[in-house]
Amino acid sequence: MFSSCDPQRIYEKNIQVNPNGWPAGEDVLFEVPVNDSLMLYNFYINLRHTENYKFSNLYLFIETHFPEGSQASDTIELILADNTGKWYGKGFGKIKEYQVLIRQAVTFPVTGIYNVSIVQGMREENLEGVEDIGIRIERMDQN
Repeated sequence: MFSSCDPQRIYEKNIQVNPNGWPAGEDVLFEVPVNDSLMLYNFYINLRHTENYKFSNLYLFIETHFPEGSQASDTIELILADNTGKWYGKGFGKIKEYQVLIRQAVTFPVTGIYNVSIVQGMREENLEGVEDIGIRIERMDQN
């Protein structure tokens, strides 16, 4: 979907949501292995949506379960279009791809597997127009 050979990337996975719509409360789950707790990382959300998506934004509830058992929750709003309705995402045809930096220069406090779940927060029982949701974590340049 985005780049295939990228030395900065430590993790990237995109998951297709239900083609009939993303049900409210349905988690999209990611298992992120982290081997370095000292490195700085950038955290992105990847999104593919159709031009028929009826909103100009997307709220996401993100919950992270740390390897030692603690957890953190966050609510993120992705702005997908400008005031005139022009999509920010790239792509030809009816599918738009969008990658948004949501956290910059973060560290992971411990090494191990982090479980990240994403739920749509749009107050729609069945959110139509979202094709894929994903996350990307990359090493930050330390120069």
